[in-house]
Amino acid sequence: MAAPPTRDGPRVNEEIRSAQVRLIDEDGEMQGVMSAREAMNRAFAVGLDLLEISPNADPPVVKILDFGKFKYEQQKKKNEARKKQKVIEIKEVKVRPNIDENDYQVKMRAMKSFIEEGDKVKVTLRFRGREMAHQEIGAKVLERIRQEMDPLTKVEQFPRMENRQMIMVLSPR
Repeated sequence: MAAPPTRDGPRVNEEIRSAQVRLIDEDGEMQGVMSAREAMNRAFAVGLDLLEISPNADPPVVKILDFGKFKYEQQKKKNEARKKQKVIEIKEVKVRPNIDENDYQVKMRAMKSFIEEGDKVKVTLRFRGREMAHQEIGAKVLERIRQEMDPLTKVEQFPRMENRQMIMVLSPR
C-alpha cells in the first residue's frame, strides 16, 4: 500500500509515483486502470492536470481536472467552515452575598441571555470585610443561581473559594 502524500494536499502530475493508476476523466467517467504516463498524457492533451484523489487505493485513483480551480474550491470550503464555527466566550457576572431581589433578577436575565448565545458564564461572588465570616450566605446565593439555571446549564466548575471570592462556572447543556 502506498504511503499518503507527505506535503500538504494531494499529489499532482509528475509527483504521482505509482506505475498503474485508475483514471477518472474530466467528465467524471471511469476510464479504468492504465499506466500513470498514459493518464498524464491524456490530462495534458485536454490542457488539465492529473490529481491523485485516493492515494491509498490499489491502484491509486487519479482524476483529470484543473488543479488551480481545485485549490480555490478547497480554500473556499475551509473559509466557509471557519465562518460557521462559534467561539465560546466566558462571560463574567459578579454578585454579592446580600444581593437585592431586583438586582438578582437582572443578573439572572443576563446569565440566561449569555447561555442562550452559547457562552459560558463565570459567576463571581465577592466578599467584603465581615462578610467573610458568613460564607454560607454566599454559598446559598450560588446554590440558588445553580437551581434556577439548572434546566439551561450544567455546572462546569462547582463553587470554590479563591481569596475573598467564591467562583462557579456554568456552561450551556
